[in-house]
Amino acid sequence: MTGPELRKLRDHLGEALGRKLTAADMAKLCGLPAAGGAEKLRKWEVTGPTPKVAGLLRVLAMASEHYPILEKFDVFDRHDVPVKERAARREAFREQIRDDVRRRLD
Repeated sequence: MTGPELRKLRDHLGEALGRKLTAADMAKLCGLPAAGGAEKLRKWEVTGPTPKVAGLLRVLAMASEHYPILEKFDVFDRHDVPVKERAARREAFREQIRDDVRRRLD
């Protein structure tokens, strides 16, 4: 994940949550300390985050329609899930991820 991709992710997550996310919000999502976390996040928006943080952010990105559901989480296209239920289940999954992001921000 590059710095500009991280910045775009912040915008897309904010859109999915219905509010603009600050650098401090994203720092909190990344597990950075409150003191200095926002500044580190701003640096990452130029240089890119560490691989460990990028992995976490790829999971959280699934809250937004702009990002695909990662293959290891995609249980919707299996033969035992009726085709007509798949879209609703995907949306419910994305809403569950959004709720998780909201809890992390509280």
